Amino acid sequence: MSKKVLVPIADGSEEIEAVCIIDVLRRAEASVTVASVDKLQVTASRGVKLVADQLIADCVNNTYDLIALPGGMPGAEHLRDSKELEILLKRQQQQGGWYGAICASPAVVLQHHGLLSHCRATCHPSFVHQLENTDAVESRVVVDGLCITSRGPGTALEFSLKLVALLYGEQKAKEISEAVVVG
Repeated sequence: MSKKVLVPIADGSEEIEAVCIIDVLRRAEASVTVASVDKLQVTASRGVKLVADQLIADCVNNTYDLIALPGGMPGAEHLRDSKELEILLKRQQQQGGWYGAICASPAVVLQHHGLLSHCRATCHPSFVHQLENTDAVESRVVVDGLCITSRGPGTALEFSLKLVALLYGEQKAKEISEAVVVG
């Protein structure tokens, strides 16, 4: 059964993280919607052009099994400042759906909007000081309840495979891991 996933992007999003999340989830046959918080084509943090499927404003009335945010700066700030994304994330948490973020986004977006209350989380080392709970900051990927966080570009594949495992089970994540020759 295909799961619906939303991956928001913005100018300055970290391209390794965004593309890795999108690619791995599509390999799992998730229905991934890439939605920009501003314009359809964005320039990622290292100058790579990414084209969204639609604008985040067009997603507000949809329901998702997972919302997964890439990091990058100033991309995470642009995600944080999107009222539509804030609505989607808060509704996701309230309705008991999976949500996750990597790199700067756990601190800059999730913490900012109160979505890490009582959660163990990790993020990029440069943003650890913004987290309220620092019990798990050295972990590469942290799952606490329905929230999944990770550290940065170097953990993007591990984070993405964990998202697959949570949505589809460990066997599916193992199949994808083997197909892309992880360890």
